[in-house]
Amino acid sequence: MTMLRPAIPVPSAPWIDQVFSARTVQHGGVVRRSLRWVEAEVGRREFEAEVRRRGWHLAECNGQLVVFCTQRPIRILF
Repeated sequence: MTMLRPAIPVPSAPWIDQVFSARTVQHGGVVRRSLRWVEAEVGRREFEAEVRRRGWHLAECNGQLVVFCTQRPIRILF
């Protein structure tokens, strides 16, 4: 007997609420997650897609993903 996949896709998971429900996010702050955590728990592609869907900015530095939770422009000073 083979297992069939559900016809309706299952939502990505509570990780979206976990990562993006912090008070700092609601005020245009910054969220940081390790690349290892993202790849293990969420998947990089899904994480990037969610950040892009919200119109935010994503940077990678030294094994960390930094999300700037704003649609306004950001400026790297140096």
